[in-house]
Amino acid sequence: MTAVMELAGRLAGSHDLSQEELAGLIRLRSRESAEFLKEQAAAQCRRYYHGKVFLRGLIEISSICRNDCLYCGIRKSNQAADRYRLDKEQILLCCRRGHALGYRTFVLQGGEDPWFNDDRMTDIVSAIRREFPDCAITLSLGERSRESYQRLFDAGADRYLLRHETASESHYHYLHPASMSFQNRMECLRHLRETGYQTGCGFMVGSPGQTAEHLARDLRFIKQFEPHMVGIGPFLSHKDTPFASQPGGSVELTLYLLSIIRLLLPRVLLPATTALGTASADGREEGLRCGANVVMPNLSPPDVREKYNLYDNKLCTGAEAAESLAVLKKRIGEAGFLVSMERGDSLIQTTAGNNMN
Repeated sequence: MTAVMELAGRLAGSHDLSQEELAGLIRLRSRESAEFLKEQAAAQCRRYYHGKVFLRGLIEISSICRNDCLYCGIRKSNQAADRYRLDKEQILLCCRRGHALGYRTFVLQGGEDPWFNDDRMTDIVSAIRREFPDCAITLSLGERSRESYQRLFDAGADRYLLRHETASESHYHYLHPASMSFQNRMECLRHLRETGYQTGCGFMVGSPGQTAEHLARDLRFIKQFEPHMVGIGPFLSHKDTPFASQPGGSVELTLYLLSIIRLLLPRVLLPATTALGTASADGREEGLRCGANVVMPNLSPPDVREKYNLYDNKLCTGAEAAESLAVLKKRIGEAGFLVSMERGDSLIQTTAGNNMN
């Protein structure tokens, strides 16, 4: 047995490896180990989620951002970005349309737009909660204060997605401006978990400067933090950023890491992301075969979908559009899975104070 297959077998059996072992599993990746981990991850996903793929309605509420992340198309320094902001009524209209289509989770995602202060966001979340008591509300609005997270939770938000981007402080500083803090990002994740949210983290695969050791540290962080959701996708460059000339992340490595994450946390919610579908025509379906079990079609108003341009050529039409349910259900069904429109809560228990060291 090769070294990589021995590591893969140990991961499948114990659902854990050390950071050094995870780095070896990544560095020594082979077709044989990828196929084995794919099969094992798919089996674990079916064991806990019975072949269901949960659909979430994604509403991209603002392309305005106060941050200047070097990889992001809506960074504040990008003067070419086409900015927009949805108001409360526009967001509620998206929810109404999504609810009529059958969606029972709404994901409000946006740049760190200061206009969406605590008063406005709690008003929006409260309005969604009142009108759609049967739905889960997920927020992905970046770094906020502990008090802000508490207010939004008390208003009715159930889940919060905040990608950590990298668990290595030096790599974090390579990807972000000096004004942003690695420690604050980690503190925000801790606050979210302690507040009671179903909490999601995640990272880009193949981001500039990333090594196998960085990825192994990401995987160990995920194992120890035990989030309810993990979002990963290949790095895709944007022409108006400092990383415009950097190569995109590997689809194959992303799929490999999806399988590893499923085996590290068998009960986790694991999206097949838009970035994966953008990088490869069958990326979403392959992601599902490798252990993913969430897809987030776009519920945003059609006239703004292309403006939320995090990276070049981002998909926002066809099967990525929330109204194209028949197409999406057909593709997911042909891949061997059952589309579920239910809330689809994580099977990982919501507890405070998880170890993040």
